[in-house]
Amino acid sequence: MKRVYLGEFEEIVLLLVAALQGEAYGVNITHEIIAQTSREVRINQVHASLQRLEEKGMITSRMSNPVAERGGRRKRLFTVTAYGTQTLHDIKEVRAHLWNLVPASI
Repeated sequence: MKRVYLGEFEEIVLLLVAALQGEAYGVNITHEIIAQTSREVRINQVHASLQRLEEKGMITSRMSNPVAERGGRRKRLFTVTAYGTQTLHDIKEVRAHLWNLVPASI
């Protein structure tokens, strides 16, 4: 499969989908981005990234059962695919290699 490159924000979203292990949905991903990066983000930005990642085949989604605390509404839950997992491993390897090139004095 052809390598697809991710922007920084898509990478963060993909990492959080992986970290939330099947409990990832738009609102909690948004809250986690804010909490973990101190970066202001809007839900529509997260939804756009989730859609792009799904189109690239890196995540899949399914609808949850209705949830009482949301007035019976269902959530769209996201999980990382094997391709998404491989992409994360590739990104981690490249970044580690590049960090190893940086002199310790920096």
